[in-house]
Amino acid sequence: MRCAIMQPTYLPWAGYFNLISQVDCFVFLDDVQFERRSWQCRNRILVNGKVTWLTVPVKADSREQIIEKIEVDGSPKWRDKQVTTLHHSYAKHPYRRELDGIIDCIKESRITRLADLNMAIIRHIAEKLELRPRFYQASEINAGGRRSEHLFDICRYLNCNEYLSPVGSSEYLMEDGVFTGSDIKLLFQDYSPQAYFQTGQEEFQSHLSIVDVIANLGWAAARQYITGAGGTT
Repeated sequence: MRCAIMQPTYLPWAGYFNLISQVDCFVFLDDVQFERRSWQCRNRILVNGKVTWLTVPVKADSREQIIEKIEVDGSPKWRDKQVTTLHHSYAKHPYRRELDGIIDCIKESRITRLADLNMAIIRHIAEKLELRPRFYQASEINAGGRRSEHLFDICRYLNCNEYLSPVGSSEYLMEDGVFTGSDIKLLFQDYSPQAYFQTGQEEFQSHLSIVDVIANLGWAAARQYITGAGGTT
């Protein structure tokens, strides 16, 4: 039983979904500190051929809170602006219509918390990519510990015997040593995104939001792009 644990980020990149594709249980780490100007509330797309940030504004009193408590700005202006940006930026792409479900999530004004917005988008994309692990929220598990101990306790709660982590977290996980010698095997994601055709681009731009992959490749080819280029180490 393999588990991955990640913060619910906004419009994640392809590697996020490669991680989802390799596990039985996926936990949204929504019980950690919110950080402004992080992937938690923004990501990158191409606008008129240039890499541009899409950012979800949050309420001014949302500092020093965990992600699960963060509320998005109540004004409809940012939602309308992002929807318009996505429509215009990908209007000439072969699979623009396949972004409609993602756009519907962004437009949904009844979603008032950042984590709920991110999770709704991620779950929709995962379903379209035919990725169906069991999803959990760390805030509902109430595991103890900090850093690696917190991740370890979540794995233990879910009865998982393998923990798959992005390789970027390897240094602190190995330093903490919580998984070393335990009955939970620590694995690291091995994912190297490959260049794909980007409409109107002469030079490939890597590590954009998954929306760029979908608009250019469509759901079927996006699934192959995500699942066909990654393993574990």
